[in-house]
Amino acid sequence: MTALITLSHGSRHPNAVAGIEALTQRAAALADVAHWHCAHLEFNEPDLATAAQQLAARGETEAVVVPLLFTEGYHHRVDVPEAIAAAEEASGLRLLRGDSLGTGADMAQVLAQRAGCQSQCAPMADHLVIYSVGSSNPQANQAIERLAVRVADLTGVSTSVAFATRGGREDVAKQARLYGSVRVLPLFVTEGLLLDLLAEASAYVDSPLGVDLAGIVSHRFAHVAGLPNQTRQLVQIGR
Repeated sequence: MTALITLSHGSRHPNAVAGIEALTQRAAALADVAHWHCAHLEFNEPDLATAAQQLAARGETEAVVVPLLFTEGYHHRVDVPEAIAAAEEASGLRLLRGDSLGTGADMAQVLAQRAGCQSQCAPMADHLVIYSVGSSNPQANQAIERLAVRVADLTGVSTSVAFATRGGREDVAKQARLYGSVRVLPLFVTEGLLLDLLAEASAYVDSPLGVDLAGIVSHRFAHVAGLPNQTRQLVQIGR
């Protein structure tokens, strides 16, 4: 049976890896996958080559790699395909690339469901802020802006974007002054140092998306794993 490998960017945050492992385990359970592994582009271990080698040592011959990335920036375009090619060569495992998490309708639904979950600690807000890392690629940032529009349409609550690497903390504070009741939806898979910057923000900051993304990851896996063999070869060649 085809194995699942999630490929995260990686983080220096001490709790980041645990979040990736919990997500991958939940996604594997949803997809009824017996063997799964987490891998990281940088900062954490194992890298993709090591994860692939470990699966090959257990008798696996094929795995779907699902990059835990939201936008089509440099990591998506360059780092991921290079890592997959190197891992295939090192392990002999056939690696098929699944789609990344993305910023499409399914991601908007996850965020909207988060925004709709009310509790004593997280009341309904007058404004939502999607807090993203940000990219040097304008198109990647525009994808987050479009995601905010989708979330606003689903929730009926005005929604804006703040980029952590582009004055995000100040932007969140500005929105809090403007709207009063603000809820921040982090576009983060797991804990991260850039998310910690909002520790003292004057707004309610949600936790990373974590296992809420399991449905998307399992769908990305199943889409590729269920393809006919000939189409799989095209996916492998065209990664």
